[in-house]
Amino acid sequence: MSRVSEPSRPASAPSRPPQNWSPPGTAPFGPPSAAAYAPPPGYAPPTGFGVAPSGAAPFSPAGAAPPRRSGALGIVALVLAVVAAVGASLLAAAAAFNIGLGAGREISGRPVTADFDWSILTPVRDWVLLGEIAFWAGTVLGLWALIQGTVAMVTSRGRGAGIAAVIVAALGPVAFGVTVQALLGAGLTAGSGIGG
Repeated sequence: MSRVSEPSRPASAPSRPPQNWSPPGTAPFGPPSAAAYAPPPGYAPPTGFGVAPSGAAPFSPAGAAPPRRSGALGIVALVLAVVAAVGASLLAAAAAFNIGLGAGREISGRPVTADFDWSILTPVRDWVLLGEIAFWAGTVLGLWALIQGTVAMVTSRGRGAGIAAVIVAALGPVAFGVTVQALLGAGLTAGSGIGG
């Protein structure tokens, strides 16, 4: 049996489509039409898949800028962070110095013992209360500023101010602790007469 062989083509020659072949955009397929498929009557898309209202474009036209958002969220977060960091630190600094001053006087008038007697804070209990209020107010405002600043950064509603608010709110506890420790020590030194 002999076999009919196809004529050999050189490797560089392009292959030709068959004579009855046509691209998808021409007959018999035709150009795609919008009304090619319509869902059956009574069909509703699954929950969570929205359908564009009739006559409305499902997407914004090319080149349209997204709506400009206000930067007020980031600015409010920054103001809250500054109030939390600076305001709470200043109130606590005044309270810490006066606590140290009063407690230093009490400590210098008593014999030295190994046990700490909390009654040395009795004359300065108002200052202790102010220090606690400053601490808790600074904590609440700082957390609020931290969360609101993060939201402002993520949603682009005052991104620069939101970044600054997060940084200030994160550094607020450090400033608070350093300020209170320094002024409490200065008040103890002044109250006890150790400094001269």
